[in-house]
Amino acid sequence: MASELGPLLRGWRQRAGLSQEALAHRAAVGIRTVRGLETGERTDPRMATVRALADALELSAAERAELVAAAGGAGPPAAEPVRFDPLREAAETLKVAVGARWRREEELRQVHDPVPLPVRWEAAPAALRDSWLNIGGEVDLAGRLDQVVEVYRRVPSRRLVVLGRAGSGKTVLTTRFVLGLLAAGDAAGPVPVVFGLGSWHPGRVGLRDWLAEQLVRDHPFLGAPGPGGTLASALVDSQRVLPVLDGFDEIAAGLHRPALTELNATTLPLLLTSRVDEYRDAVSGTDVLTSAAAVVLTGLTGDDLAAYLPRTTRKPGLWKPVLDEVAAGGPPAEALTTPLMVSLARRVYSDTPDHDPAELLELGTPGEIERHLLASFVPAVYGAEAERVRPWLAHLATHLTRLGTHDVAWWRFGTSPRVTGLVVGAAVGLADLVGESLLAWEVSARGWLFAVMIGLVTGTVFGVAQWHVTRRAPLRPVRTRLRLRGHGGRRVWVRGLLGLGFGGAVGAAYGLVRALAHWPALPGHRLGAAVAVDAGAFALVFGLGAGLVFALVAALEAPLDVRAALSPDGLLRANRRAVLALVALMVPVFVVVVVAATWAVAHGLAALGLPVLWSPATALTLGVVGGAGGGLAYVLSLTAWGQWVVFARVWLPLTGRLPWRLPAFLDDAHRRGVLRRAGAVHQFRHARLQEHLARSR
Repeated sequence: MASELGPLLRGWRQRAGLSQEALAHRAAVGIRTVRGLETGERTDPRMATVRALADALELSAAERAELVAAAGGAGPPAAEPVRFDPLREAAETLKVAVGARWRREEELRQVHDPVPLPVRWEAAPAALRDSWLNIGGEVDLAGRLDQVVEVYRRVPSRRLVVLGRAGSGKTVLTTRFVLGLLAAGDAAGPVPVVFGLGSWHPGRVGLRDWLAEQLVRDHPFLGAPGPGGTLASALVDSQRVLPVLDGFDEIAAGLHRPALTELNATTLPLLLTSRVDEYRDAVSGTDVLTSAAAVVLTGLTGDDLAAYLPRTTRKPGLWKPVLDEVAAGGPPAEALTTPLMVSLARRVYSDTPDHDPAELLELGTPGEIERHLLASFVPAVYGAEAERVRPWLAHLATHLTRLGTHDVAWWRFGTSPRVTGLVVGAAVGLADLVGESLLAWEVSARGWLFAVMIGLVTGTVFGVAQWHVTRRAPLRPVRTRLRLRGHGGRRVWVRGLLGLGFGGAVGAAYGLVRALAHWPALPGHRLGAAVAVDAGAFALVFGLGAGLVFALVAALEAPLDVRAALSPDGLLRANRRAVLALVALMVPVFVVVVVAATWAVAHGLAALGLPVLWSPATALTLGVVGGAGGGLAYVLSLTAWGQWVVFARVWLPLTGRLPWRLPAFLDDAHRRGVLRRAGAVHQFRHARLQEHLARSR
């Protein structure tokens, strides 16, 4: 039977379209093993090897039995192989990532220290929900925090709206909902994922497409190809993701009604949170969320406070004066009815030595108490460092308010073309001066003049290019890697032509600046037709180099693979690696093309009888300096990581608006509970804290 093994294995391998090497890699066996089995040199394979080959070839039960028999083994009854399901694997990976993230957030927010606050809700007015007929039947919606999954599952349509005023516990509820649903252990159920609605513009992108974009932003491995698009879009379309849409009220003003209309265009199961007024206004202008039940969070009572606050401190009687005033119906009774204000009060007084909550009794209104707690939070968290960090937090809050978002995204710290041009010009000018000085072993007046002029021109050109690219949308983190097996197509040609035009413009400017730099530094040097020749020659050389580089990068780009999943914390580092790998490819290719192109152009001009000064050393200098300078300018102005360097690592710290060690500052603020993590971005722990800091600047 062993003589039949080789032809069987070869035939099934060829049917699968695999080479011997590819089959060996997929089955995790040696290529000599595959070759030996097919040629008959090996006639006694282990059954584990045979089964691994059968799995790799995705054989049917009958084919597996035939292969095992041909290998000389009876083996156990063949079972249908488990086929690789990319969506199932992606969903399982996503489930682990989501669970780990929100468990960490619960710990940082001290939700279970010492016990969760008793968040409760009741059924919303009938005007804010759909008819019970459309929902699928009338159910009891009242409940408390530990019953959120149970209440959601009572709703036949699996569409629930959670309403509440600012700080009433909506975010705590969504966190508990996600973790509770994951803990239920439904392997076939959808993965609950929290999406902050504040960044959604329903007039620009549909709900499903936006959900897929957010998934790829927070979990880059979901950008890998999947059925009908990316893994992210496939998960959304197949309802393997349960959207937990947090903050309907945070959608930009004027977009609430279009957002509700867009939500009604889909039948996706979901959980939506919103402040009451914004949702009521949207409903009055359109309609309720189709097939959705609705609940309203209720306030904390005096008994809730009496049962919770004394457990947050070891100082006997610390909260007694305040609780007595609450029982008497004083201002604290109204101010401390939301989990947000109670958690702030706990942080300011129970967790901070030498702070007495009795000072709250000196404040005359609930509003004054709330403002006092918001103002005291940062000093309580940072202590002696509060005065140093407050301006930085205020700048962050103001920056987010100006952008109309709650997301502290590292790729959106600035997009000013003037600042970009200034930094690019300084960097390229300095790089050119250093590079040419090292290659020539001298620092000349012409070198200084050329460095200044090329810095001005490069800064202007790339500043304009950055403005053109970002005028409609900010630069986004790269979602691709480079692979050796490239592909062609229209995108490669478009990128190549773009590089040809852009490189030609830069080359023409380079030739002009080069001629102008020679003019004052060399007595007797005249500007004439040679300037136009130089400009045209450099435009051709730089255009060919940039065009080939752009086309090559487009051909080698590949989406991130699902097995190369990145954590949200590593998105910045992954982009840095991707950009630096891109430059490591671009510069050598550009140098080679420039050396070859200058040789061809020089000989062509010489054949026309024009005077040409050319040497391999000159061409190499031009290629190295031009490639390094162009790569540096491209990175700083036209990549998200480069813009992060320009603004977050140079400009904003230089002007005192943010610290020099910004990543460490953001991580520290997250650990202290000032910020929270929401996928690949940070957010202030509550919108009211952001609003307070923005006003206090």
